[in-house]
Amino acid sequence: MNPPTPLRVVLVTGLSGAGKQSVLRALEDLGYETVDNPPLTMIEDMVARGERRLAVGVDARTRGFDADRVLDALARLRTNPALRPELVYVTADETALLRRYTETRRRHPLAPDGRVIDGVLDERTLTATLRDAADLLLDTTDLPVAAMRALVERHFGADNPASLPRMAVTLISFAYPLGLPRDADLVFDARFLRNPHYDPILRPRTGLDPEVAAYVEADADHAAFLDQVTDLLGLLLPRFVQEGKKYVTIAVGCTGGRHRSMHIVERLAARLASRFSTGDAEAAWRVHVAHRELAREEQAAALAAGRPEARRDGTVEQAGGHARPYPVQAQEA
Repeated sequence: MNPPTPLRVVLVTGLSGAGKQSVLRALEDLGYETVDNPPLTMIEDMVARGERRLAVGVDARTRGFDADRVLDALARLRTNPALRPELVYVTADETALLRRYTETRRRHPLAPDGRVIDGVLDERTLTATLRDAADLLLDTTDLPVAAMRALVERHFGADNPASLPRMAVTLISFAYPLGLPRDADLVFDARFLRNPHYDPILRPRTGLDPEVAAYVEADADHAAFLDQVTDLLGLLLPRFVQEGKKYVTIAVGCTGGRHRSMHIVERLAARLASRFSTGDAEAAWRVHVAHRELAREEQAAALAAGRPEARRDGTVEQAGGHARPYPVQAQEA
């Protein structure tokens, strides 16, 4: 007889204005009972009395907040084999947080009578140990709400922990002139490959197009590059898993971020997903795909057309409810 599935308990913390409320709402939609900012002394009691999956928001507004006390409570919960506690840390850079506070005209909870930036910096210092201990880090600086929800659904939607690998691998394509993704752990440069931009027929298409893929793959060094990057990741990712790393972001860039980098990301994602599907215990990862520049183009087009999916907070809901984790725009506060 299989043992009962451990009850999932998610503590959601991070920076004020980074999007913790959005994460809690996404978890609530997944069937979690959600509680925002209860006193720290009540968390373990709520877990003991609850029968549903539980998500608890904990931040600087919480009565008696102290990062070490949060970690102590989490450690005690983890001694119970009937529970599966996890810590989520939601963050964003200072520029994004300041913009969000300006747009909402709200005061920062740690600086009610002072400058918002002072509160942001104080809170970042206050919660630094929670960020370091997080099982999942969500940087919402360039992450739309739809993409954030997709990430939360992938990570917390399944009840059976055996069905969930231990590390999330995000592959993201980007354009070098627009800057590297902030959270990239590994960066690969695909600008040496044949560039479809110079073919007038292929220029308006993307790396998802079969003809663009065939054009890039016709480069004499394409196969060797893809094989060697795959081999390198085959060496690194299992070691990351062994070290207990919970997430890794692999960025592939080209000049425009629409052709070569997108194609390489899709090919790498297929290879990494295939390796995990073989049942290799060391290849314990989930694969997510993000195409940054394509998402920005889609968002701009939606806003320009005034389509319903272009929300007032600047995010774009993918048609038909389909949302891949495309980092684009600021998360709601």
